[in-house]
Amino acid sequence: MVTDHIQESLRDEALCRSVFYGALSLALHPPSQESLKSLQSGDAWLALLDAAVLLMANAPPANAPGEATATQETPVDLVARVEDWVRTLDSLTLEAWLAVHAKLFGHTARGVVCPYEAEYGQEGLFEQPRQLARIMGFYHAFGLTTRDAERERADHISCELEFLDFLSRKEAVALESNDSALQSETQKATRLFLRDHMARFGFAFARLLRENEPTGFWGRLGELLFDFLTFECRRLRLPPGMQLLSLRTAEEDAVPMACGEPSDLIQLKLPG
Repeated sequence: MVTDHIQESLRDEALCRSVFYGALSLALHPPSQESLKSLQSGDAWLALLDAAVLLMANAPPANAPGEATATQETPVDLVARVEDWVRTLDSLTLEAWLAVHAKLFGHTARGVVCPYEAEYGQEGLFEQPRQLARIMGFYHAFGLTTRDAERERADHISCELEFLDFLSRKEAVALESNDSALQSETQKATRLFLRDHMARFGFAFARLLRENEPTGFWGRLGELLFDFLTFECRRLRLPPGMQLLSLRTAEEDAVPMACGEPSDLIQLKLPG
């Protein structure tokens, strides 16, 4: 049936988005030998390339009615971006990855490139914990908590990308089982989380990666993240976040640390 074909196509697109979000999350997680092995796996980058091909084939036109003006003139080529980034993986060693990671992110929340959403913006004293609470509210709504083994914060960009990976997979399950209520729930959550969180600071973060290591692993990763967020904002008719976003005024950091260990979900877990 035509309807079944459409459902299958939408399911495949959701799975492809999951592949993207998952790969970006893994790449932005603190480097390890295990994550390097996963990223350099031929199966992994072929899956990412296949996902890019499918998503680009089904991409909405740049001038689609009702689309946010700011994304209309931004060219997106996910296939080219994946190919550019994958080329940096062949020669990447754990030692080099760790060295540049330390240079870019440092050992505090305020490195050259800041991966924490709640650090962005010039809001008042209590806005940072409020922002973290809103992020945790999304996680809790889907039965997720953060792992505490690595003491990472829930507003870390890799955590947020992993949550969007989780939502994409959940949407695919809903489409596979014809669960319209679950499909609607996950689509709404994806749109709101992108609008209020990931897209809010993700473009500025991606720009910083490109500027601080323009031709290497991180710079190419920044380009891929920037284009994929543009693609997602275009798909959901969302305005993209600002490319220049200042960090909030330095204050005593009262935000608790939490998150991850390698598993199906690296940093998020089901309670129990």
